[in-house]
Amino acid sequence: MPPKNSNAQVATEEDVSAPQNITDGGNYVENLYFGVELNCVPDLVTQLEEYRREFDFITVPLAHPRNERDMSEGAIVEEEPFARSDMLLSSGQWGSLIIGKISPWIDLDSKDVYNRKNSERVLLQELSWASHLNLPALILPTPTHNSTNYAQVVNRKLQGLMYMNLWMRVPLMSTWQMLHDDETQITFGDNHRATQDPWEHWNTFRTLCEHSDKLCVALELTENVPHERVISRWLGEPVRAVIIPTRIFTTNKSGFPVLSKAHQRVLQMFFKYKIQYILSGPARHKNSFVPYRQYVQFLYSKSPQPTYDESFMTPYLDYLQAPLQPLMDNLESQTYETFERDATKYQLYEDAVFECLTDMKNGGKLEGRTHIVLMVVGAGRGPLVKASLRASVRAGCPLKVYAVEKNPNAIITLKNLRISMNWGDQVTIVDSDMRVWNAPELADVLVSELLGSFGDNELSPECLDGAQRFLKGEPDVWFVRLTQDIEGGISIPASYTSYLAPISSSKLWNEVRAYKEMKHYETPYVVKMHNFYQLGESQECFTFVHPNRDEYIDNQRYINLSFRATQSATVHGLAGYFNSLLYGSVYMSINPANHSPGMFSWFPLYFPLRDPMYVAKDDVITVHMWRNNNRVKVWYEWSIVSPQVSPIHNVGGRSYWIGL
Repeated sequence: MPPKNSNAQVATEEDVSAPQNITDGGNYVENLYFGVELNCVPDLVTQLEEYRREFDFITVPLAHPRNERDMSEGAIVEEEPFARSDMLLSSGQWGSLIIGKISPWIDLDSKDVYNRKNSERVLLQELSWASHLNLPALILPTPTHNSTNYAQVVNRKLQGLMYMNLWMRVPLMSTWQMLHDDETQITFGDNHRATQDPWEHWNTFRTLCEHSDKLCVALELTENVPHERVISRWLGEPVRAVIIPTRIFTTNKSGFPVLSKAHQRVLQMFFKYKIQYILSGPARHKNSFVPYRQYVQFLYSKSPQPTYDESFMTPYLDYLQAPLQPLMDNLESQTYETFERDATKYQLYEDAVFECLTDMKNGGKLEGRTHIVLMVVGAGRGPLVKASLRASVRAGCPLKVYAVEKNPNAIITLKNLRISMNWGDQVTIVDSDMRVWNAPELADVLVSELLGSFGDNELSPECLDGAQRFLKGEPDVWFVRLTQDIEGGISIPASYTSYLAPISSSKLWNEVRAYKEMKHYETPYVVKMHNFYQLGESQECFTFVHPNRDEYIDNQRYINLSFRATQSATVHGLAGYFNSLLYGSVYMSINPANHSPGMFSWFPLYFPLRDPMYVAKDDVITVHMWRNNNRVKVWYEWSIVSPQVSPIHNVGGRSYWIGL
């Protein structure tokens, strides 16, 4: 159901004195999905009707908060029902407009046996009733550092849940954390701080519940706000709602509720995720909760709007895709079309070819010749051919182009382009696999776009090592621009390096687990990562240089990397990126540290772990990565050996490999 619209007046930022008229549905993509938390609901139908005018749902207790009923063995069975009738609302209303809340007084880890057992029965009764109502979600009380029995009872119920999700209420900071600054905390030691950290409580609870994808987080904002890196850790967690207490608002000069700059930044971090927002606590302004909602909606309207490219990528967010097998399979027209939409990539290639041709022209390479010979290996539907021809015009350097492509369907497109774009004899279309083609002449320049998300994972090294026989001989000294004649041929790209980093992403890990087969934990997936947290800066992994003039070419690799955890977190796998030197000063990268702006042809590669791994702050995470091959395939193996040891994944390429 779409969020509510309103044309009422709303306050702006805390430093703006006068309110402005802000209309929902203005200069932003969509409205937020908003609800209100109610603690006492004497007439559910009336209050639902009242709040539905401005909100999308309400959150209500399943039983009266003070109804601490006795459900112990031998207790007198109450004749009065503990909850309101399910007939008050239709099943559709229960299933879309109501979020339930478990009684807050239960204590399943009480040392008092009676209290513990009674709490267990109450929790199971309310969980059963919520399932009967077909509620979309149910908010659970906040866990503590010792909630093992609580988790056992919840986990037992999670095994049978089909539709309903359980939202664990977790504060952004504990009371203890808000009372002690960082310097004071040092005196307590790491272990004590961990027992006071709400994230640690949540992590222990969800680990006991086997990382169930039905167990999520309702993150409650607190009066104090931690460091941004602490908040960022939650971006890798299954946060389904942000609870915004009215007590954290202040009132501006015009009488409107506003948030501090720190709280605004927290909300801005979560606005890009499709989650619910719940207002909680007493309304301290006229018009009840409406001014609070309008203010948060106003903050959202000020968020940076997604670009065209970002909107294009939205369907791919956190969507697992198997990497391409370019040598085994022929790409379809739709796949080519998607790649060709990336204008940034082909502009970089054009700039690289332009620099190369300019250097050759200035270096006297054209003397006594009518043209430079350029070969595009893996020409596809011709985008690199077109980019190279544009670069030729810019550089004033004539080209003779060979477009080599093994896909017979793409060859049809190339032949049509040759006619429609009047390429004539300037472009020779070669219907052949580059590995078996015998070139009629040697090339000055070899251009390719065989890179994968991890640089070498679509067999660019193997392909270009075979294709470099098309290039002119090796220079006496590797290419130094404008200081000598260019005797040898040039490869574009000239080199590429893969990068790795440990990540936390409950979303991605559960997507892999949903396949219910071990092989999927040993398969790297291409994915536009969204709901994730990277534990440290990515580090260089494997590098390949072209042309490769080694006497014996070996494309097997092995490396171990060490990362220091900036925060306690759960590692769900590794993120793989690449950075490539195309030529001269032109680089192309999907590494977050220097990502090429606007480029979207490659999403990162996700290497899952079989079992999530807890790491404490300042732990050293040691990663081992192998690139192996034999006569018929190439594959990766990976493992983490500290602070805990994981199995080596994908041994011998048993689950995933790239065919040669």
